Amino acid sequence: MDIIYIQPLIALVAGILILVMPQVLNYVVAAYLILVGLLGLFPNLLAT
Repeated sequence: MDIIYIQPLIALVAGILILVMPQVLNYVVAAYLILVGLLGLFPNLLAT
């Protein structure tokens, strides 16, 4: 998988989690920012 396909997937999962469980908004946003930041810093992190 490429980063182009992973970031929208992460955003979709985060959006669904926020919609279903709004009380975990801070954790979902923090996890999203950490994942996107890691993928930005290390673009080959998920390369096979």
